[in-house]
Amino acid sequence: MSTATLATIILIGGFFFLILLRVPITFALMVATLGSALVGGTNLTQMINSMVLGANNVALLAIPFFIIMGEIMSEGGMSEKIVALANLAVGRFRGGLAYVNIMDSMFFGGISGSAVADVSSLGSIVIPMMKKQGYSAEFAVGLTVTTACQGVLIPPSHNMVLYALAAGISAGGVLIGGLLPGILLGISLMVLCLFLSSHYDFPVGNSADYKGKKAKILLSAIAPMMIFVIIMGGIAAGIFTATESSAIACVYTFIITYFVFRSAKLRNFGHVLRRSLKTLAIVMTLIATAKAFAFMMTDLRIPEQITRALLGLTHNKYLLLLLINALLLLLGCFMDMAPLIMIMTPILLPVVTSPEIGMHPVHFGVMLIFNLAVGLCTPPVGSALYVGCAIGKTSLEKTSVAMLPMYLTMIVALMLVTFVPAISLWLPGLL
Repeated sequence: MSTATLATIILIGGFFFLILLRVPITFALMVATLGSALVGGTNLTQMINSMVLGANNVALLAIPFFIIMGEIMSEGGMSEKIVALANLAVGRFRGGLAYVNIMDSMFFGGISGSAVADVSSLGSIVIPMMKKQGYSAEFAVGLTVTTACQGVLIPPSHNMVLYALAAGISAGGVLIGGLLPGILLGISLMVLCLFLSSHYDFPVGNSADYKGKKAKILLSAIAPMMIFVIIMGGIAAGIFTATESSAIACVYTFIITYFVFRSAKLRNFGHVLRRSLKTLAIVMTLIATAKAFAFMMTDLRIPEQITRALLGLTHNKYLLLLLINALLLLLGCFMDMAPLIMIMTPILLPVVTSPEIGMHPVHFGVMLIFNLAVGLCTPPVGSALYVGCAIGKTSLEKTSVAMLPMYLTMIVALMLVTFVPAISLWLPGLL
């Protein structure tokens, strides 16, 4: 066995072995990379330099701003205003609360950019409301979890920024490219709820009189929704970059939360910063170790070998894309989104941009994030699923069974995004 082969086995095999032992992903990446480098004779100075350069990137400044912005929104209870707006729009129909659940995730996802934040903030409001109206707890939790995946597609999404970093492309195009796929996912789930509402006779939504309340609800929701306008409008108009838009949106969120609505106490802002710092520390150490892992893969020519292996199976574009989707869906069941983005992008990007497939990097980025978003809802590692079950007090097994139609709906939407490039590329190309 050659030294390169042994180093490859240690890198890939060691990583998955440590994951099975439930070693934190950051440490699993670091240990596997270090072991492979020592066996393969790689220059450790170059490897460490790749870690430093991976974390020392101006584009990454968007991530802490997006994280702080999401924490401020959660602290200020902005989710209640979003739920009220969605309820005003669609709450009066049969199965109205199901539609409200989808719409508020669409709105809030365009503000927080986090599926877990969506589930924890909106789920604590909507899930009890749905249970009270007669929906099963498992359905309420399942719908909340799947609709939350819009948050990682619709801007702002720090996962899109991670992909842009790993792919070496502009973050603005990828952020905008996720808008229509996120909306498509929401519409697909609405169609599912329309069918289920007739089949299972869902309760008619609350027909409470909104007279005298409409103006107040709309005015209260305008300020939070302007965050989405600032980010999307600023990037699309070329007024500022994705990083600059994240900083401006963060400052705007701080002002409306603490000084306009006064829905949070300024003296508690330290807690917001501490929670944000904890999340940021996890993300940044993960980025650094994933960069070292990617450096070793490149040094061992693993992406080239995987490209040749996949192209050796078939040269059919559609079969290759189905294989890649199946691989990502499987990996998403066992690993979190951020490490998979940093690991799989340098492996699969050369495959999908090869002449046989010819996929645009923005299109692949949206497809990748969509695949891994499904992983947030699937056991055994789906973080959004665990949070939803905890809020709704349901079992993981029963909730997963209730979510089967929703999983199917997400796969159908994913296939549309995969095989219809215009869904991801039309808006970035237009703007």
